Amino acid sequence: MAMAFRTAFLRRGAPVTATATAAFSRTTAAAAATRHFHASPRALVAVGDAIPDLDALHEDSPGNKVNLAREFASANGVIVGVPAAFSGACSQTHVPGYIHHPRVREGKVFVVSVNDAFVMKAWADQLDPTHESGIRFLADPAGEFTKALDLGFDAPAIFGGMRGKRYALVIEDGKVKSVHVEPDNTGTDVSLAEKVLG
Repeated sequence: MAMAFRTAFLRRGAPVTATATAAFSRTTAAAAATRHFHASPRALVAVGDAIPDLDALHEDSPGNKVNLAREFASANGVIVGVPAAFSGACSQTHVPGYIHHPRVREGKVFVVSVNDAFVMKAWADQLDPTHESGIRFLADPAGEFTKALDLGFDAPAIFGGMRGKRYALVIEDGKVKSVHVEPDNTGTDVSLAEKVLG
């Protein structure tokens, strides 16, 4: 479009002045700014998004599949994403903050990690041996749920491959009400229980 405009402008025999060049530049910039196509998919889950309807998560064993879209169809709660079970920040700060928070029983709470079901069960048994909190620990073994939310990141040197960012999603009526994703992927700040649940 910009080239056609410039060619038509020059064919008319109009002198090319600084004003004409500036007008051409403004028109080209305006056309570029109003393009409405995307070369890549939308980034990150957003407020108002529905929970991905996937049978990709496992609880306690690979045969026990959990679909969070169905779980939240008639309940509200929080999805807590962690980069790795048994890691320091996840085990000492992030997940215990939810386990001990006084509002944790007001809705369903799920901890999700790109791990296998056996690791997640062992971790749940260590962090919440009596399971009194009601928090459920889910494995995302192939990272399908994490990828559907666009919350994965590559960390081969630390975790051996793709993992989920540290996040918390508040869910209401089956949709995301608020999004709390750590800007550096693994920190412990915006996704902590006291900031998400109050």
